[in-house]
Amino acid sequence: MSAPQLVVHRDKELMAQAAAARLITRIVDAQAARGYASVVLTGGRNGNGLLAALAEAPARDAIDWSRLDLWWGDERFLPEGDPERNVTQARAALLDSVPLTPSRVHAMPASDGPYGSDADAAAASYAAELAAAAGPEDHGPVPTFDVLMLGVGPDTHVASLFPELPAVRETERTVVGVHGAPKPPPTRVSLTLPAIRAAREVWLLAAGEDKAEAAEIALSGAGEIQAPAAGAYGRSRTLWLLDAAAASRLPRALYPPASS
Repeated sequence: MSAPQLVVHRDKELMAQAAAARLITRIVDAQAARGYASVVLTGGRNGNGLLAALAEAPARDAIDWSRLDLWWGDERFLPEGDPERNVTQARAALLDSVPLTPSRVHAMPASDGPYGSDADAAAASYAAELAAAAGPEDHGPVPTFDVLMLGVGPDTHVASLFPELPAVRETERTVVGVHGAPKPPPTRVSLTLPAIRAAREVWLLAAGEDKAEAAEIALSGAGEIQAPAAGAYGRSRTLWLLDAAAASRLPRALYPPASS
């Protein structure tokens, strides 16, 4: 478990640009060290804002896109191509404009896919795909992701792990179907906390005043069942990337003067 580090930016645009630059560096470093990199994407306004900033960054060409594995932290269980699906939004923001290897883009199953409306079967399939990609060096049923990104909801949810619901209590499975989510759509597929914690680095993204209370709760010692964001951490690093509005309720001592 790594203690959280905070970086606070002036506004959400600067946060997105800085996070994109940081992600490029992490991917390039991983590819230089091992020949490939593995990243878990998140949806929502901050996740998509980061991808849009990455699409516009000149340094994006430093990435060997053909040697990048992309996974998702969660997905809305909707038909393929639905505009509300995270993968649909990611393709529009970035993925369709870079030369990725299709077999290395691991989208979660859609509700009109081979598992039909069975979100639990879709989750089991994604867990099997993760397990197949894990090597002996990963020491577990999922790859050791280089960076796993998560948006933080106003209620402290991350991925589709909502406070008090069964999915956030899961300790064995790596992917679960989520039913009765408190925000639409109610049916989703999500990585669990054990899968999230397999990542080398976990980045939590929060921007806007509506995220200030969630950041305060998650960083004040709350339990992960009540505040799922508090249970999201990486093996070597846990990084909270916030704008000033989202950090407005945090003690200034929590983050270094270098934050801007």
